[in-house]
Amino acid sequence: MASLFTKIVKGEIPCHKICEDAQYLAFLDIRPIHPGHTLVIPKKEVDYLFDVDDATLGGMMVFAKKVARAIEKEVECKRIGVMVAGLEVPHAHIHLIPIRAIADLNFAKAKPTGNDELAAMAEKIRRRL
Repeated sequence: MASLFTKIVKGEIPCHKICEDAQYLAFLDIRPIHPGHTLVIPKKEVDYLFDVDDATLGGMMVFAKKVARAIEKEVECKRIGVMVAGLEVPHAHIHLIPIRAIADLNFAKAKPTGNDELAAMAEKIRRRL
């Protein structure tokens, strides 16, 4: 059965897309820890990040770097934190989270965010790419 993220890749479920290329997709988390919280995924469905082949994993980080730079330009933060939990959705992904302190990397702070607010944030970040 296809993962939630595979359904997003196929366009079966909408998302607030930041950018994509042939191999990767970046979109806003619908339960962000902080505004601008973005997920980066390989389009190829692999459950566990460390089962992703080396070339794809390396490319994913380069893709994420471009997205992180755009988030930094739009969202006030000290850095973009990178988190991998790997338990929420059985599809390899990394979280790019605007942070001011290490304590900001806390999923307990995640809150559902409205569609209009997510759409506005996605547009702002896309303009920075």
